[in-house]
Amino acid sequence: MAQKITLSIPDMLHEKVTQWRSSFNFSRLFQEALTEAIQKKEALQKRFSDEFDMPDIIQRLREEKQAWENKFFRAGKRQGLVWARAAHFEDLLYVLHHEDTYDLIGHENFKTYFQGIYQEYELGKYSGEGGTAHEHKFMEGWFQGVRSFWNEIKEQI
Repeated sequence: MAQKITLSIPDMLHEKVTQWRSSFNFSRLFQEALTEAIQKKEALQKRFSDEFDMPDIIQRLREEKQAWENKFFRAGKRQGLVWARAAHFEDLLYVLHHEDTYDLIGHENFKTYFQGIYQEYELGKYSGEGGTAHEHKFMEGWFQGVRSFWNEIKEQI
């Protein structure tokens, strides 16, 4: 059974919540964020307990990795939506029909944009050849954000 709680938020955030109410499922966002925060706290407590063995460590690291990658996926999706909303039609079509992520990143028309994104999100921080999981997740989210935008508007243009 679901329980209701009351939260206090600053006036400025309340204005934004009111503005974006129809675009978000605030209950789900809060639940996901709270679940992640509680899992981190529980994992920290467990790390300091005596009941710690290698399978527990591996499981904890696996869960942290998943949460870390999901964070980058969500950030990528947000940035993909932002980019798609401002994109020129021709660029939007090019991206929608593009297969090779890393070729797109180095493409003359998108190179400056992606350099800024890579700096802002530190996507190259842990990179070796071929990229890393968080980098791939970010780009996967970015493309999904672009495709989501397109699917929402394609029948209207």
